Amino acid sequence: MPTLQRFGSTSIRMYADDHNPPHFHIVGPDFQVLVRISDLAVIAGESTSNQSADALAWAKDHQEMLALKWIELNEREP
Repeated sequence: MPTLQRFGSTSIRMYADDHNPPHFHIVGPDFQVLVRISDLAVIAGESTSNQSADALAWAKDHQEMLALKWIELNEREP
């Protein structure tokens, strides 16, 4: 599970062979949320805005890279 970025004790991670829709995980010491890459909407989990603000700001600036990383880790040829 690659950690793509760290913000203190919070990190952005992406897992190989994960389920759709394409997403990443924001993981902190006491929370985890799944964020859809296409629109950066939280699709599972809960956190306060303070817990995930830096990670979501970073993701907004790196959305294309996140989409490409998803393809690299999860798209398989038939």
